[in-house]
Amino acid sequence: MNISRVGVDIAKSVFHVHGVDRHEQPQWRGKYTRAKWLDAVCRRVPQGAIIGMEACATAHYWARQLQARGYQVKLVAAQFVKPYVKTNKNDRADAEAICEALGRPTMRFVAIKSVEQQDAQATHRIREELISQRTAKANQIRGLVGEYGLIAPTGIQQLRRALPLWLEDASNGLSDHFRRLLAELANDLRYLDDRVEQLTTAIEKHANTDPVARRLMTLRGIGPITASALAGVLGDGTIYQRGRDFAASLGLTPRQHSTGGRERLLGISKRGNGYLRKLLVHGARSVLRYAVTQEDGLSQWIKRLAMRKHRNVAIVALANKTARMAWAITRHQVPYDPELAAAT
Repeated sequence: MNISRVGVDIAKSVFHVHGVDRHEQPQWRGKYTRAKWLDAVCRRVPQGAIIGMEACATAHYWARQLQARGYQVKLVAAQFVKPYVKTNKNDRADAEAICEALGRPTMRFVAIKSVEQQDAQATHRIREELISQRTAKANQIRGLVGEYGLIAPTGIQQLRRALPLWLEDASNGLSDHFRRLLAELANDLRYLDDRVEQLTTAIEKHANTDPVARRLMTLRGIGPITASALAGVLGDGTIYQRGRDFAASLGLTPRQHSTGGRERLLGISKRGNGYLRKLLVHGARSVLRYAVTQEDGLSQWIKRLAMRKHRNVAIVALANKTARMAWAITRHQVPYDPELAAAT
């Protein structure tokens, strides 16, 4: 059996495979359990063959397992597999569609993450979720105390200052029962603050020890959090052919709806990693804010753009530029050059 390419539809317990030879003729269709599918691949598929999967849950783990066994592994985004499903959706048809998508010469693939990259990504995701929980907890406290006529100024720091004052003020009309509840909510808020601080410290430590992240922190608008997230997504940068591709993958380029030779560009596409896009946009907003006091080339460029375009357009343009510079620094392993940063 001369199998050259295999598509695998992975799941929690059942795995479907579809293999073809170099003449694109089907040679293997199978259904295996989680414990047996890897052995079946090793028995039937020669080393060096291409094995593809959708970039979904557990895909990076299985990709590393197959790479360790001598196979070329490629991950395809789910939206790029869907057009190749020829019939109703089922696991067998999905495996065949993945195999078909692998053979397309212009297909885009997802970079396989290492264990270290997944560790960094997990830290960022947990921290972001804890921040959401902290915001929800603060809003809950504001809503509850508002029913008793107590209002804190805007900002979570103002709420932290107001909580002990409310608890200690015996004349504000709070009952003993609600004071106990409010004290417990204050403890919950402090716990979330501590957890966020712990993870932030861990991310900053990782950024200061990772050579890629340290190089990225030389860019304007990129601190330890953004540098760590960028390093985890970019890897060595080889998965993207150019910086424009990386910026587009983050949704920082216009969404296009053109037809009949008429070009029509809309707002940014907002595709890809929304967390990283948010970090880059916030960093660009900070750069624009302080650019008025700077005279370097990049500051002059962003100030001229802000005079011609809306402020938010200039911010997104700078975020796009920062993403492209981050790719160049990572891919070519070069230091940040302020002269090139100002180039249009």
